[in-house]
Amino acid sequence: MSQPTSSATASATELDERCINTIRFLAADAVQEANSGHPGMPMGMAPAAYVLWTRYLKHNPKDPAWINRDRFVLSAGHGSMLLYALLHLTGYDLPMDELKRFRQWGSKTPGHPEVHLTPGVETTTGPLGQGFANGIGMAIAERYLAAHLNTPEAPVIDHYTYAIVSDGDLMEGISQEAASLAGHLGLGKVIYLYDDNHISIDGSTDLAFTEDVLARFQAYGWHTQRVADGNDLAAIDAAIAAAQAVPDKPSLIAVRTVIGFGSPNKQGSASAHGEPLGEEELALAKKHLGWPADRKFYVPEEVYAVFRQAVEQGAAAQRAWDGLVQKLESADPDRAARLRDWFAGTLPEGWEDRLPTFEAGSKLATRAASGKVLNAIGPLMDQLIGGSADLTPSNKTDIQGRKDFSRDTPGGGYLRFGVREHAMAGICNGIALHGGLRPYCGTFLIFSDYMRPSVRLSALSEIPVIYVYTHDSIGLGEDGPTHQPVEHLMALRAIPNLTVLRPADANETVEAWRVALKHTGGPVALALTRQGLKTVDRSRYGAASGVQKGAYVLRDTEGTPDAIILATGSEVEPSLAAAEALADEGVQVRVVSMPSWELFDAQPEAYRREVLPPEVRARVAVEAGITMGWQKYVGLEGRIVGLDRFGASAPYQTLMEVFGFTAEHIADEVRALLKA
Repeated sequence: MSQPTSSATASATELDERCINTIRFLAADAVQEANSGHPGMPMGMAPAAYVLWTRYLKHNPKDPAWINRDRFVLSAGHGSMLLYALLHLTGYDLPMDELKRFRQWGSKTPGHPEVHLTPGVETTTGPLGQGFANGIGMAIAERYLAAHLNTPEAPVIDHYTYAIVSDGDLMEGISQEAASLAGHLGLGKVIYLYDDNHISIDGSTDLAFTEDVLARFQAYGWHTQRVADGNDLAAIDAAIAAAQAVPDKPSLIAVRTVIGFGSPNKQGSASAHGEPLGEEELALAKKHLGWPADRKFYVPEEVYAVFRQAVEQGAAAQRAWDGLVQKLESADPDRAARLRDWFAGTLPEGWEDRLPTFEAGSKLATRAASGKVLNAIGPLMDQLIGGSADLTPSNKTDIQGRKDFSRDTPGGGYLRFGVREHAMAGICNGIALHGGLRPYCGTFLIFSDYMRPSVRLSALSEIPVIYVYTHDSIGLGEDGPTHQPVEHLMALRAIPNLTVLRPADANETVEAWRVALKHTGGPVALALTRQGLKTVDRSRYGAASGVQKGAYVLRDTEGTPDAIILATGSEVEPSLAAAEALADEGVQVRVVSMPSWELFDAQPEAYRREVLPPEVRARVAVEAGITMGWQKYVGLEGRIVGLDRFGASAPYQTLMEVFGFTAEHIADEVRALLKA
């Protein structure tokens, strides 16, 4: 294997080389100290990252949440030590001790970057392709906010979204979905540096990845460039400048790097990707690049001086921005107020007064009720932005009068994601992470499978994305088992920090939206029906506001009930009918509507015991989905009316009858339980 003669080309000064090697060996030392990690990417991409962070990136290390900062996404999250080194060197609150504790319990330097855990980390990355899509969402947010908040004299939202992406990112389907949409939208403030090192875990990327990546991105509508030598600082600098000069296309810069650069025996190999160099090889690499072999976590003072210029530069940039905000405040106080409120997450005054109420006895699908909620509050909430994966008429996610978000109408608040469910979710994560907006997105519940990795990351990242899932059961009917979700409610409930709501009627749907908009600590999934449901007569039964507690007594009895029926969504209606039929026989049955397990489980024990008295052991759960999980509420003695098989193609009324979701069958289950 040929060996490099220096760490950078003639375009780099000696000080540049020291700065670059500092990044390289902070990363390699941390991985070696942890005996775990990925040193190769940071060592190869250090020059490109150095150019970006010292010459282009607009940020303030002392205020990582500054609104108008450039966003930097490390989509290749396995190379996390590259980002941690940059954050430490430029003056973020990430002391050297945290780098030394890389991948250790309680450190701020986890194996892959986690937003909210480490100052300066913009998004949680690691599952490849996710950061790529997040960055597109951030760029959409920037463009939309600029259209709504900027004036010619006060462009308060004006920044770039940069990312480092890997071969693996570009292989994943989510990145291809997101790239296609970004090109269509002409998101010119997206600039991605592609670490084109030709190595993946299995070996050379030629084993499975031989396409012309730049040709593909050109076909998507991207501006593309190639930097032949990843150590050529002048070429990298010129490429970023050229990308900034193309305002109507996102940019991909393929930077040809050598993974594990400087390691005499491992550079350019798969072993440099995901394992420590080893003490001996690390010492050889340091010697080879003129670095003190006996020093660990070494940062020369002159290197700190270069990187720490970001502190004053960032403060100056933010002071200038503060001046723009003051100018906006004087010229357009309403717009300035929106800037403050939107980024504070403040919902507009009076929004709850606009929520509709629905007349008892009327029949309405909960997806239709959801659409009416959106159209009632949408005109008051320009910060609520969302769309559908090519299912707008079915999901009811559009807001009348709103224009589509497009390259020609950047202020349009409706997103046409196309048939790109996974990218849709990842993009909405990026919109939420950017700040200032509340994103929502819609598709059929069955296609939550396509979105699951991104939904999981929104839950892990604690960001408030609202997922509108319609066609929530076999109740969608004739489209058959390919489109009928059976296991999906449980699959979503299995994700920690995801709040799932399956409302039973139109008024519960209103309350579900109230919960979703007030919940800021994580995502919310709404599971909504295609078929019409009768609106419950609240003069006879419990108030729909009980949704806010996850489960509530919808129909009660005098004294201790003989049995309890727990139901969600469309199965509440036949459960009520079953209880009424049993009452005629002298059997006292309480019906509990349970739209959200997560909200109910978070209630005080006293409330949970009040709704589900421990002494009432006769319990029947009813839900048109798999039965797994319901035992926690009905116990081993209880019964579950569910569906532990795939559905079938037939009218929904037939399916509900055949599979036992009828008042008669539910009543029979209660009778059998009481006789047992």
